[in-house]
Amino acid sequence: MRIETVAALAEEVRVRPPLAGGVRVVAIEGRSGSGKTALSDALSAELGWPVFRMEDVYPGWTGLAASAELLALWVVMPLLNGANPRWRRYDWELGRHAEWHDTPVVDGLVVEGCGCGAAELRPYVSTLVWIDTPGDVRRRRLDARDDALLYAPYRDLWARQEDLFYAEHTPRDYADVIVGDL
Repeated sequence: MRIETVAALAEEVRVRPPLAGGVRVVAIEGRSGSGKTALSDALSAELGWPVFRMEDVYPGWTGLAASAELLALWVVMPLLNGANPRWRRYDWELGRHAEWHDTPVVDGLVVEGCGCGAAELRPYVSTLVWIDTPGDVRRRRLDARDDALLYAPYRDLWARQEDLFYAEHTPRDYADVIVGDL
């Protein structure tokens, strides 16, 4: 299903059943620069739900493949047990996980980032959203980011990980909703 507005996406999300311990989890997937952060912020504002960002837990620049396990352990399992997600922020400067954080959740949680649509997580995701953004648009956005110079040396490495992840898990094929630039 294709959706054209954040309000319409929020309506669709609200009618989906909660699959993670009574909580609706929305996973927003797409390649770097596709607009996941902007969409998750807008959807969070529309729904009044918190956002969990995968970039807070990736274990470094080579950690995309490991991120689904961390999401399951620190977010999904607590939700299934009626608890709030409790996770360790990754400190990109120190190159290790740092302090613990809690994310209070009532009705729903928006999860954004490459990896949140992993096959093993899908049974707990009420709505999987794929953002379809052309490569040239994504590249321009990446170049315009505040952290573009820090990200530049890792861009190709991360893109290769995305290629591997998306070939294995094919979240676009399983997306409940596909959006363009909202």
